[in-house]
Amino acid sequence: MRIGIGYDSHRLVEGRKLIIGGVDIPFDKGLAGHSDADVLCHAIIDAILGALGMGDIGRHFPDTDNKWKDASSIVLLSNVIDLMKEQHYEISWIDSIVIAEKPKLQPHIDEMKKKISGAGIPPGAIHIKAKTNEGMGFVGKGEGIAAQAVCLLKSL
Repeated sequence: MRIGIGYDSHRLVEGRKLIIGGVDIPFDKGLAGHSDADVLCHAIIDAILGALGMGDIGRHFPDTDNKWKDASSIVLLSNVIDLMKEQHYEISWIDSIVIAEKPKLQPHIDEMKKKISGAGIPPGAIHIKAKTNEGMGFVGKGEGIAAQAVCLLKSL
């Protein structure tokens, strides 16, 4: 068994869709980034890559490569799942937290689980929590959104 930890954060900006866990969430701002800036998928990707000992998201999908410009992070996650399978591992469990002052994310969690499962994670192996930062820091001030994930892999 192997375990990995992932973290991601992005600034909230005008003129972008807010995509979290592959879900387009109605909000007046979105996350700035090279891809769709999906903090949850990015944290999960980094957790998987960490468990594999294969670097981080920037190594595999650099923001200097236009191939990944505005890319769906669900597609990036699917690519990492394929890489994981090539290394003869499977996901036992993903535990994750999205930290956002607004919007409320709880109503979207079931849809996020479905979208993430579609990338190749077993439906019963993903847990997503939504938290606020109680008004503290860049998240609490509404300047951005962050996510953390832990991944447990087992060998095939």
